Amino acid sequence: MNPVSDPPLLRVLAVGAVAFFTLGLIQAMYGATLPLFQSRYGVETGVVGMIASAHFLGSALAPPLTGAALARLSVRRVVVASLVVLALGVSGVALAPVWAVAVGSAFVGGLGLGGVSACLNAVYAALGSRPVNLVNAVFGVGSMVSPLLVTGLGGHGLAWPFLTVALCAGLTLLAARLWGVPGLPPSPPAASGAAAVRGLPLLFAALIGVYVSLEAGYGAWIVRYLAGLGRGDAALVLSGFWGALTLGRVLTGTWGARIPPERLVLGGAALVTGCSLAALVPALAPVACVLAGLALGPAFGSLLAWATRLMPARQVPFLLMAGSAGGVVSPFVLGQGVTAFGGSAVPLALMGLGAALTLLCAVILRRMRPAAAAV
Repeated sequence: MNPVSDPPLLRVLAVGAVAFFTLGLIQAMYGATLPLFQSRYGVETGVVGMIASAHFLGSALAPPLTGAALARLSVRRVVVASLVVLALGVSGVALAPVWAVAVGSAFVGGLGLGGVSACLNAVYAALGSRPVNLVNAVFGVGSMVSPLLVTGLGGHGLAWPFLTVALCAGLTLLAARLWGVPGLPPSPPAASGAAAVRGLPLLFAALIGVYVSLEAGYGAWIVRYLAGLGRGDAALVLSGFWGALTLGRVLTGTWGARIPPERLVLGGAALVTGCSLAALVPALAPVACVLAGLALGPAFGSLLAWATRLMPARQVPFLLMAGSAGGVVSPFVLGQGVTAFGGSAVPLALMGLGAALTLLCAVILRRMRPAAAAV
């Protein structure tokens, strides 16, 4: 792998950087614009969340469709088609005359987002932990910019933030035309040895599902947990968690090329388990939650890079389905735990997920030893 300063690699990363910034913008936009939807369409508080649900449903259904498309079409065609779908969807949200059309358009936009994300994550994961962590760090930057964009443009009307996302999708198409879209490399030699390991795709699917459960669990419940401890800075801690997660991806993308991805995932899993345990101590909880974000930062991209060393990269979209499931199930299950056992259920459940992530890493590493010896 060439250094990041090498122009060819910069061109490879260009389309991914613009694309993931765009994805970060739209992924974080619905929460910030819910009051604008209520004002425009006159829907009730209990109904307005449907538009975010429609978006996430579309993004959850996209990975298997993307995986099937990659079996027949080039990466470039799938990415371009997904970007067009994304642009049409968010434009429909911006210009929808009635609520039902806005919800349907959000679903279409979610399909486009999920297609771009699944396809490009597969490509950059196959290129190594460095590129995949860098582009996912840009996603985090887009998510942090999104609320500011809504604040700045939302006063002029609901349409403007979403039309900005459509414009960014157009810029991504321009970047794809100027610098090209990297293709999927051939399956690595290690994949032939890994094929002998039974259940390897299921193990990686479980690994991704548990990781996303951890990320979603922290994102959805640490404010509630810290507020229950009497912390007035709970929202600031949540911002610190997301900022630290993005920083972890930047650091891994900049300096993590020499560290095997499996070590990054295993180390992050062990560290986040310890952070979740420390969060049980009220005085340590804020710092522990921020450090958990730093620990989780390298995990997602490095996990995908690890998987593509052992499996064909075209299987990554199917693995991402497990991540979507984890993101849906985890906040609900944690909520049930809080209802039944109180606020301490949050760090305990997150510690359990961290331990499960560590155990799954260890199981995969152990199962791979005989296959590696056979190769």
